Amino acid sequence: MAHRITSLATYDVRFPTSHELDGSDAMNPDPDYSAAYVVIRTDAPDGLEGHGFAFTIGRGNDVQVAAIRALEPLVVGLPLEYTLANMGGLWRRLVHDSQLRWLGPEKGVMHMAISAVINAMWDLKAKAAGKPVWKLLADMSPAEIVELVDFRYLTDALTPDEALEILRKAEPGKAEREARLREQGYPAYTTSPGWLGYDDAKLTRLAREAVADGFSQIKLKVGANLAEDVRRFRIAREAVGPGVRIAVDANQRWDVPAAIDWVRALAPGDPWWVEEPTSPDDILGHAAIRRAVAPIKVATGEHVPNRIVFKQLLQAEAIDILQLDAARVAGLNENVAILLLAAKFGVPVCPHAGGVGLCELVQHLSMFDYVAVSGSLDDRVIEYVDHLHEHFVDPVIVTKGCYAAPTTPGFSAQMHEASLTAHLFPDGPVWATERTLDGETVGGA
Repeated sequence: MAHRITSLATYDVRFPTSHELDGSDAMNPDPDYSAAYVVIRTDAPDGLEGHGFAFTIGRGNDVQVAAIRALEPLVVGLPLEYTLANMGGLWRRLVHDSQLRWLGPEKGVMHMAISAVINAMWDLKAKAAGKPVWKLLADMSPAEIVELVDFRYLTDALTPDEALEILRKAEPGKAEREARLREQGYPAYTTSPGWLGYDDAKLTRLAREAVADGFSQIKLKVGANLAEDVRRFRIAREAVGPGVRIAVDANQRWDVPAAIDWVRALAPGDPWWVEEPTSPDDILGHAAIRRAVAPIKVATGEHVPNRIVFKQLLQAEAIDILQLDAARVAGLNENVAILLLAAKFGVPVCPHAGGVGLCELVQHLSMFDYVAVSGSLDDRVIEYVDHLHEHFVDPVIVTKGCYAAPTTPGFSAQMHEASLTAHLFPDGPVWATERTLDGETVGGA
């Protein structure tokens, strides 16, 4: 009997992280980490379903939920087995829809909605296969992986034949790399000490704890006040010592000249990279900053909307570190394209994971990259933020500064039912207690 996708349910889920200033930075001082969450259900006898989400920081999460819901007519009713066997075709069906595409094209709220649905379908596919997503991808043939990618707009930088060659070149040693990954994990760095709203004592304590926990890199948010940033960087450097890398993240705060001056002022402390020094759309600006602040590296990607902009950043030699995001572009398929582009240009991928559930997702992408694409761990780390993992059925495990390879089938995206219910906005129990007497909601939501 052929099975079908029977429903697409959405949820506006928000966590009041603004209370403790978790996630605070120069551009986003009071975020409430949120998920525009989707569950795709089927009539398969085992109750097979897929979970996914788009990450936001509070206000507008309802808009993101509405965008996901707009995809329902394109998904519900599809034949299950055929769709799971043609994930490249599903991606094209959603991204190339002519009327929804007009809202982008291939960027913004609609593209992020597609990411939630595509990632939920990969969660479903991996559960059906009995494998975690990283392993499911790594076990595919090079031809099967290339079939997932839409090469439209990419062939001046990466052709299907070149992608095949990258994947075939990585095939020798796959088993050994997978064994190493399972035994030792994937290197991580932590942003948890560096939120801009933390006081000096908390910064120092968390930085020292990070080193004690085995992290060889931490990250600080910067960009609000230069003198304060220089002072905070000095405190962090004294806390961790000279042998630990410290990255800085401006969250798009600066114009190009300001970025250059600011990074040069921080240079005596030896920052490893500067992240999002200017607008993510300013490719030439990133290139100018990179030339001016070398050897300090330039990193960006969490707000880059699609594979085309990543292509141009690489072509312009504008970045040293590519920071893909699991829920910003249109899901796993597009991130496979981005990993292949990075491998073609020899640029390390260090994913963004500063948000609810992002650590759970991006670990699969980096592990697939290591096993089956780049074959390298050189200068590669996954961001780790120690917040909200308890809400996930298969939370990340980080020990001695490394992500353990997931073994549970799926994309690690599924939240506990109790967490979904408690944090539904605006009427879940957590948010009911956030009401003031006049009915206004406190916090950043």
